[in-house]
Formats: sequence, structure tokens, C-alpha cells
Amino acid sequence: MPPLSTDHNAKVTQPQPPVQGFFASFFQTLTDVFKDKGIVLMLIIAPIIYGFFYPWPYSSEVVNHVPVGIVDKDNSDLSRTIVRYASASPQLDTRRFLDEQSAKEAIWADEIAGYMVIPSGLEQNVLSGKAASVSVLGNGGYFLLNKNVQMGFLKAVSTVSAGVKIKKSVAQGAYAPTAAQNAQAVPLQIVPLYNQTEGYGAYVVPAVSIIILQQTLLMATAMLIGTWYEQRRHQTSISGWLGRITALSTLSFLIGCFYYGWAFELHHYPRGQNMLGSLLFLLLFCPTVATLGCLLGLWFRQRERSMQILIFSSLPMFFVSGYPWPADQLPTFLQIVRWFIPTTPAINTSVQLNQMGASISQVATGFYALAALWALYFALLVWLRWYNAPKRRQVS
Repeated sequence: MPPLSTDHNAKVTQPQPPVQGFFASFFQTLTDVFKDKGIVLMLIIAPIIYGFFYPWPYSSEVVNHVPVGIVDKDNSDLSRTIVRYASASPQLDTRRFLDEQSAKEAIWADEIAGYMVIPSGLEQNVLSGKAASVSVLGNGGYFLLNKNVQMGFLKAVSTVSAGVKIKKSVAQGAYAPTAAQNAQAVPLQIVPLYNQTEGYGAYVVPAVSIIILQQTLLMATAMLIGTWYEQRRHQTSISGWLGRITALSTLSFLIGCFYYGWAFELHHYPRGQNMLGSLLFLLLFCPTVATLGCLLGLWFRQRERSMQILIFSSLPMFFVSGYPWPADQLPTFLQIVRWFIPTTPAINTSVQLNQMGASISQVATGFYALAALWALYFALLVWLRWYNAPKRRQVS
């Protein structure tokens, strides 16, 4: 047996892992995903759990029986009628207060969400034809409850006001049905589209579900690529990267179908208005997000870092998407930056297709934006792959 060389100038080349093609990378990625409990939890189990439990707090959809206060300084037949109608409203749960200061203290103690003040002399002013009004004060710090406080009292006061107007007309000799018809010369009919119950859950959950799909796929993909980087298995050919992206996208696409086809139905949200368009949207959205996850995984280079960074990005991405707040009201800088995030075109495109029934041509801008983002992410991925390509290191 020849002796081992002790020449320090002897050079040994480190072996490189074999480069896989599309199908080999596709099946290897699926194998690695299901062997890694953390990836399975993030990519498959977490979005399914979210689909069950995230909509649960909004199951009642519409906020009813909001605790409110009433301060009646008039103590007349008219004021008692207003109080009775307000108490009968399903939106309100009324409570009487002797003075306005007590009602304010109840708001500060979070016992009520607002209160109505009926001023003294209200009935006398109404009967004499003078200007009269009641005041409604709500907790503006909680806009959802504040809206119910205002709408509940508005309906009660409007109903009583219409009754007073009808009685005055009848007293002046008008025919009762004619007086009732003239009480509202131009009837207002409000018909909510796409969200018939005007429920909060039906508004927020379909949009947030896209954020859930994106963030779970992003973090799982970046974690997987980070793991491969630590194991020096991240390098592959361009077709190999396409195989990896396709494998990860396929799993996320199935979760998206679970949301569209079952989770929304379970919670009685509007869905399936343009199912073909929704599926085509998922076929473009999932690869775009998976490609971004691969790019971030190569950038972070560590498994844990993706979780540490991406877990804090969900809320900012949602708020700049243009769904919870008008995009044209955002600062100019955010109006530009937000278009580099997949959820910016994805949320509105998904809602318009699945909930509103828009055609593909009507949301073509969203498809074009996602396609452009995929091309950008993949180009950056190819560049980063070339930039990080291992040079044939030599060990002396």
C-alpha cells in the first residue's frame, strides 16, 4: 500500500452534488418536504388549521346587541317612544343613565360603546315645528361598534320621526295611506352586492386567506432552500429549479383548492362565482410565491432566518395590498413598493373572481402583474444561482 502523501501542495477537489433535471428535482422536492416535519407543518397543516379556526371568531358575521346608553332629559311621550324603538333594535342593547357624565364614565369603563342624549323640550319643539334633534355619541376608537351604535339609533329615531310626520299630515286632513307614502318621497332601497349579509367575516376572510397561502408557502419554501443550503444541496440546473418550484406550487395549489372549494363553503362565504378563473389564478399565484420563496431561501442561507424575518411581514403586506385601505391614499413610496409583493395583485384578483364573479378579462391586470413578478423573481433566482455557484475550491 503506498504511503499517504504528506505534500501540503497536493490539491484535492471537493466533490459537488449531482445536478438534477426537472422530474428528478420535482420528486426529490416532494420527498424532502414530507420527510421534514417542520416543512409539512408550515406548508400543509398550518393553512388547513387556519382554514378551520381563523374564520371561527367571525361566525356571527354581523355585530348585534351592542351595549349602549340612553340619557332621556325630556321624559315625554315622544322621548319614551324613541327609547322603546331603540330598545327593540336587534343592533342595540340599551341601558338608561340619569345624566351624561354617567354615560361617559360607562364608555371609559368599556361598559357601553356609545350613548344617545334626548334633550329636554324635544317633544315641545317638535309639536311647535321648531328645529329639534337628538345627539348620538359613539366610541370612535372602535369603528365597527361605533357604526352599529350610529346605525341602530338612526333607524330608531328615523322611524319615530316618520311617524310624527304622518300624524301631523293626518291631523291636517291628509288621507293616512297618502301621508304614509309621502313621509318618504324618494324611497331608498339598499341592496348589498357580493356580501348579502354584510358580514365582517365574509369581507375579511377571503382576502386574508390569500395572505395565509402566501406566507405559509413563502416560509416553507425558504426554510427548505435554507436547509439545502446548509447541506450544500441547493445547487441545481435551471430545469431543476423549475422542478422544485412546480413541486412546491402543486402542494400550495391543492391547499388553495381546499380554501375555495370547502373552507369558504363551510363558513357560508360567497364563493365559486368564477371557479375556472379562480383556478387559473391559483396556477399563476402559487408558482410566483414559490419562486419568491426560493429566491429568499438562497438569500437568507439559513433555515431559521426565513421564519424570523417573514413572520413579521404578514400585516404590512396586507395593509399595503389596497384591500383594507384605498391604495391611492397610501404614501407614494408604498404605492410603488407594494407592487413587488404578490399579494398586492393577488388579493383583489382572487376576491373579484371568486366572490364577485368577474371575468378573466376584467382582472387581466392582476394576471399580468403576477406573471411579471414571476419573471422578475425567476430572473433574480437565476442570477443568484450563478452568483452563488460554488467555485471549485481546493484543499491543500
